[in-house]
Amino acid sequence: MIDQQKQSVRQFSDVFFIYIQQGDEHHVERMKAHSLKYVLKGEMEIDDGKNKHLVKAGECVFIRRDHRVSLRKYPLKDEDFQCITLEFHRDFLRKCFHQDVFEVPESRLDRIEESIVLLKGHPQLESLFLSMMPYTSSVLNPSEALMNLKLEEGILALLSIDERFFPTLFDFAESWKIDILDFMNENYMYNLSVSEIANYTGRSLATFKRDFAKISKLPPERWIVNKRLEMAYSLLEDGGKGVTDVAYEVGFKNRSHFTKVFKEKYGVSPTEVLLKPKK
Repeated sequence: MIDQQKQSVRQFSDVFFIYIQQGDEHHVERMKAHSLKYVLKGEMEIDDGKNKHLVKAGECVFIRRDHRVSLRKYPLKDEDFQCITLEFHRDFLRKCFHQDVFEVPESRLDRIEESIVLLKGHPQLESLFLSMMPYTSSVLNPSEALMNLKLEEGILALLSIDERFFPTLFDFAESWKIDILDFMNENYMYNLSVSEIANYTGRSLATFKRDFAKISKLPPERWIVNKRLEMAYSLLEDGGKGVTDVAYEVGFKNRSHFTKVFKEKYGVSPTEVLLKPKK
């Protein structure tokens, strides 16, 4: 990770102008909103766990929300890394949808399944980001209203490239909700708050708690701890990994805490399970 002093981020509404002066920046995040990223200078490597994508200067990439990706940003030679990011949050998309800002496709379309979509050589996107070039300077500060128009223009550009972006961006139009247990079984190891889980599954916090109470007598936090312990027990029984590695893999950040709660649940220590003769 680069020194904070070498990175600069300017935000206007949900538009971000990102600069890296030297070195490189690497971070892993779960995308909370659909994002459209345009590299002005340097290169950016994106890894979704299945494929790696290299985005060069003058190229654009769309990343779907609710996906965990690894982002690495590189300045090249003597040039700084520069990138413009547009984030499309549910509230903004819902407002646009209900105001009929965009035309609804006549036929039903499937959502885009890929977590990362490279968008090269599309004049609609090039025109959009070129129009934002003046604001890469720290001298000009655009208004929130203008940046919201740029967000709308970004959506229009995506829809003109592929109509499947409509059900992808406006998936709440069909009261879409992610299955809670599916999501939690896939993401129990990450350090997500209950509010974040509610957001990722398409619910308000109150609705999430109400829906979760229908499927478990445990509060969400306790369910996650139990799930982590169950998976840890299985991994320790299988062997091949040490106690510390198993603790980190299932989401515990502290081995001593992991050992304590593991023994409280199972009556034996993780080491005892690990050393138990295999069948």
